[in-house]
Amino acid sequence: MNYEMLLSWNRLYWNFTNESTKAQFEKNQYWKHAIPTGIKVDQNGVFYAAVPRWTDGIPSTLNYIAMKDGKAILEPFPSWKWNQAGNVDALQSVMGYEIDEYNRMWILDQGKIAYQPSKPGSQKLLLWDLNSNKMIDSIIIPDKAAPYRTSFLNDLVVDNKNGFVYITDSGSGWQNHPIVGGIIIYNMKTKTFRRVLNKQPSTQPLPGFQFDIDTRRVYSDKPVEFGVDGIALSADHCTLYYCSVPSRNLYAIDTALLRDYGTPLEEIDCRVCALGSKGTTTDGMCGDNRGNIFYTMEEKKGIGVYNTRNCEFREIVSDDWMMWVDGVSFDQHGSIIFNHNKLNQVFENPQTQIDWNCPYNFAIWRAYIDKGTKSYLYGC
Repeated sequence: MNYEMLLSWNRLYWNFTNESTKAQFEKNQYWKHAIPTGIKVDQNGVFYAAVPRWTDGIPSTLNYIAMKDGKAILEPFPSWKWNQAGNVDALQSVMGYEIDEYNRMWILDQGKIAYQPSKPGSQKLLLWDLNSNKMIDSIIIPDKAAPYRTSFLNDLVVDNKNGFVYITDSGSGWQNHPIVGGIIIYNMKTKTFRRVLNKQPSTQPLPGFQFDIDTRRVYSDKPVEFGVDGIALSADHCTLYYCSVPSRNLYAIDTALLRDYGTPLEEIDCRVCALGSKGTTTDGMCGDNRGNIFYTMEEKKGIGVYNTRNCEFREIVSDDWMMWVDGVSFDQHGSIIFNHNKLNQVFENPQTQIDWNCPYNFAIWRAYIDKGTKSYLYGC
């Protein structure tokens, strides 16, 4: 398969407008924990990068990528004001977001900064029109759906056909405490949320699970502990797929059960389908318009695909530079877009594995599938 590295960084750089902020950012080396977790491209060819505030000092959590003097730099999106830390109405920490078929961005705000409890009103789902560059709506995610202390709002998929959004909550927002994974459903029509699969085994980390990348144990000081993480929607929007990082299994559930808020939680728990092992741990996933589910491969360093028609898992691209492929999405020209960010090295304690002079610590990749391939958002 033909693939190429589009952009790379040794570390992230911002186009600061305030010299004092820039000086503090450099002096305190906040950049050492600033990583891009999701790269997407809109219908106009603009690339975006989320940089969650898992530690203090991240200048802006949602950004678009611009070129300055031949270097890729981050510009806050929609603006610096919209990325003001401590302002619950602004974006506090963004990890997952989606650009739909109408060129609208669905932004999932984790709410919390540096793992502190989310402040009331800070956890939200924000809808932004990229064509007019205006906010359409901002919907607060209540504590009942995503507990302010334990929640770790991770990623989302959008179903405009039926009017629903599905969100993964990894439940790892309270460090060194038990994980509380689950899936959150948002009904666009009623503007209501419902939490399902709460602490169900498929949304929890596999107990005691540990894994290696390049013979190095990931987080040697403790096991990786995250609940449900990757999420994907089928082309017909009838099946939701998901997985957690500390396991290799892929799970699925009928979305008709989830769309009916009258379905008992116990029934949903019992209707989860285990589809088998991907043969690798996975972070991000995305479905295409033809019934394929693309997933990142952490242990195998690349991208794999699950064919929903013959239930086959297959590796499609791998490269030694693809250290912790975080997210995968689609452009408008038949290619998948994905990024690696060495998350396992950046957040290792002590931070000894990573060489900050390496020009390929973070990178954006493109792999051509075929001219008819698009996101699940363009499915039937």
